[in-house]
Amino acid sequence: MPAKRKVPESKSKMVFGQSRKPAKMLRAGLYARVSTLDQQTLPMQMRALREYAAKRGWAVIEECKEMVSGAVARAMRQRLIDAARRRDIDVVLVWRLDRWGRSVADLVSTLQELTAIGVGFVSVTEALDLTTPAGRSMAGLLSVFAEFERDIMRERVRAGLEHARLQGKRLGCPPTAAGKAGSVRDLFLAGISKSKIARRLKIGRTSVRRLLEEKNS
Repeated sequence: MPAKRKVPESKSKMVFGQSRKPAKMLRAGLYARVSTLDQQTLPMQMRALREYAAKRGWAVIEECKEMVSGAVARAMRQRLIDAARRRDIDVVLVWRLDRWGRSVADLVSTLQELTAIGVGFVSVTEALDLTTPAGRSMAGLLSVFAEFERDIMRERVRAGLEHARLQGKRLGCPPTAAGKAGSVRDLFLAGISKSKIARRLKIGRTSVRRLLEEKNS
């Protein structure tokens, strides 16, 4: 039986006539958030994100951690978005979608911006990976849910206003503020600040602004 000849390994850097380019190492920004009542999960989130980045061969450039509720503004998340806008990072990595988005609409809005500037997004728990075509198609479904959420909110507002009218409640400026519209305008024309007007007339600053806007409209 003839011995098999060993095929020499090719040392060429060409593949099908084209040069073989090494894969680019993506620069990742990690984001973890916990509420003030759930601080113990923060180390777990960061450990999971670092391990995921290591498995994908990504270089971790930014690590952002926050301990705030979902509704308030988040400085560290904004810092990561700003880094993405500068293209200092190639992908944002989060542990779960609700750690990133304040609402479905907010989530979709930020994902659309990241996609538009060419920055990927990965949620480890939900296996949502916008660096792949399949993941980007899943993101399209989120916009449908965002519109659904907006419709529900609008319907709730309309229902609440209608219920208030049926209960005989007056909508808009309180009567005490509306009755002082003339004084508000006179003081403002005299160069008094809105805050001082509110204190002097003992009404809210929001009412002062609204009354002045109604005059200008």
